[in-house]
Amino acid sequence: MVDWQLTAKTIYCEEVDDEVTLMVYKDETAVCTGHKKYSQPNSLTLRLIQQKSGRLKRPIRCQGGQCTRVLEYKSKILAEETR
Repeated sequence: MVDWQLTAKTIYCEEVDDEVTLMVYKDETAVCTGHKKYSQPNSLTLRLIQQKSGRLKRPIRCQGGQCTRVLEYKSKILAEETR
């Protein structure tokens, strides 16, 4: 039985050129703070994305639920829990 509510880790995400926080909940769901910010941007964030894309000369795209960073962190945490 899991005896924690949430575990989180802040990382640098190359896909969005920003720091994001990966979170795994005790019900085994996992999310990234960058997903909402970069997949549903407000006008200020959209302008930032456009500037970053221009500076980096590549599109800024969040992988969302299929992000390998989120999936790997979730797997790592759950594997540690089973030990």
